[in-house]
Amino acid sequence: QVQLVESGGGLVQAGGSLRLSCTASGGTTGHLAMGWFRQAPGKERAFVGAVSSSGRTYYPDSHEGRFTISRDFTSNSYLHMTSLKPEDTAVYFCAASRNDGVLVLRLPSGYNYWGKGTLVTVSS
Repeated sequence: QVQLVESGGGLVQAGGSLRLSCTASGGTTGHLAMGWFRQAPGKERAFVGAVSSSGRTYYPDSHEGRFTISRDFTSNSYLHMTSLKPEDTAVYFCAASRNDGVLVLRLPSGYNYWGKGTLVTVSS
């Protein structure tokens, strides 16, 4: 069973940067696509981005270029966030999918494994 653990969240001032990490364990993970989602209080879980097993990255249409997703060969993935805004405050979740399709990776239902999330708070 694949397990995902996020780290790197915390409190940061507006305009600052954070790098979130997602550590994958518990099985063969190199073939999995990795995604990041976030959920603010009272809102639905939103797609932040994904990286396929081959390293191709996908972002939502609203992507402003402030967030960058990457991965290493062991399927650990990273979310580098810059120029953070108070509206970026949310719990950020890492997820893994057995499907590499771009349409699937944009949806929470497209993922097979989830981490428990890490809280990012951006103060104004």
